[in-house]
Amino acid sequence: MEVPLTPLEFIRRSRRLYPDREAVVDGDLRLTYSEFLERCDRWSTALQRWGIQPGDRVAYIAPNTHAQLESFYAIPQIGAVIVPINYRLTADDFSYIINHSGARVLCVHEDYLNAIDQVRGELNGVEYFVALEGSAEGWVDYEQTLNATPPDFQQPELKEGDLLAINYTSGTTARPKGVMITHRNATMNVLGTLIHHPLSCSDRYLWTLPMFHANGWTFVWIVTAVGATHVCLRKVDPDATFGMIARESITMLCAAPTVLVSLANASPAIRQTARQGVRLFTAGAPPAAATIQRVEEEFGWELTQVYGLTETAPFITICEPRPEHTALTAADRAVIKARQGVELITSGELQVVDEAHREVPHDGQTLGEIVVRGNVVMEGYYRDPEATAEALRGGWFHSGDAAVVHPDGYVEIRDRFKDVIISGGENISSVEVEGVLMRHPAVQEVAVVGVPDPHWGETPHAFIVLRRDSAASADELIEFVRGELAHFKAPRSVSLIDSLPKTATGKVQKFQLRDGRSRISPG
Repeated sequence: MEVPLTPLEFIRRSRRLYPDREAVVDGDLRLTYSEFLERCDRWSTALQRWGIQPGDRVAYIAPNTHAQLESFYAIPQIGAVIVPINYRLTADDFSYIINHSGARVLCVHEDYLNAIDQVRGELNGVEYFVALEGSAEGWVDYEQTLNATPPDFQQPELKEGDLLAINYTSGTTARPKGVMITHRNATMNVLGTLIHHPLSCSDRYLWTLPMFHANGWTFVWIVTAVGATHVCLRKVDPDATFGMIARESITMLCAAPTVLVSLANASPAIRQTARQGVRLFTAGAPPAAATIQRVEEEFGWELTQVYGLTETAPFITICEPRPEHTALTAADRAVIKARQGVELITSGELQVVDEAHREVPHDGQTLGEIVVRGNVVMEGYYRDPEATAEALRGGWFHSGDAAVVHPDGYVEIRDRFKDVIISGGENISSVEVEGVLMRHPAVQEVAVVGVPDPHWGETPHAFIVLRRDSAASADELIEFVRGELAHFKAPRSVSLIDSLPKTATGKVQKFQLRDGRSRISPG
């Protein structure tokens, strides 16, 4: 009587319970669950007619569109493997990932057809090039193919340990690695998320998070599991986001901290349109408590921080609210909300350990590495046994994140280990310094890195983006930190810049800041 744990089980349920409910909104296109899932079935049939077998890889390069969403059902239900690719990469990156994954079919949004045509001669393993929108010579038309194909695919027997997706890491310091996520990995993340953060068929989810990023944090399946509505947003900016929230009565979204900052710093006229009561997840980098407080107080939204990595499908922890938190001031509650929190019920075991793999004291001070084992940990890195062995050594996945554990058991990331600043033998958390600077009224965004110093080894340097119509000097900003933290933690120098370099998922690329400091104003 056992049924494999797979997100495809959510399709079966939604077909029966929600056939006439609105499933997808993409511009003027609106699809019911019956219409949406029939389109998925037609694409499954087309792929099978092209000879796509269980285990074959099908790659996608597309923003948040209905066609991209359809891939997360049409590909797995024939036993094939979805490879969603970061559409903001270069043509060379596209070529590497497509070839490394061994994709036999490549599906591309019209905005990226030219980029692929530049490297098409290098993609010897791709047998079918599909234009999801638009048309070009040598490309199969997605919509024409769907319309000409019946929904009569044959679903093979699936096992929960089968490969579901290969999600490529951002590759900020080396070639991207392909994270192998199984049907079981994804299902456990879906269930764990819904246990801690219930949704229902009345919810309307806005796709501000890229679907390619860790399978949209599995919300590509979470929303469908409860019969809620997917509202696609192809380009994220404050105007479009606030406008869509109002027009489509959005109840939930996910956003990296950089997206939160952009929303919090939109023009007053736009911010005044914020719809009350929206719930949102934030992850990808530790958000500043000041940003959390501002979003909740000004917009009337309820923000929850989650933590994880692509390698953990992706959620490991959630900053679960407790009754005693309601008695705190808004500022003190925001400090707790800025922590990464506690294990999800389904994610497995998390520990923060020292170099000897001993669990650190729960004192909120002792630094260690987050390691995890359990249901959401990846199968490994695709075609990279050495990196897999290193990441999963000792039977635990090693995150590379430096964290402390508070007496209440809540984990708080202090940095990536590679970003910890060691000054005169003292460890300085760049995240801690950034959190203080974000409380300054003139600061919109900040990144703190270690820079070489002949006496101390290295010292903190802050790259700061000021808010529009705001001003602050380097000396003022440095003194502000010195008033909040031990003086050795304060930046010795500051660069006032227009923007921070970021990945497509909103993570600040600190290696670029270290390698190319500019416009430094010494304190």
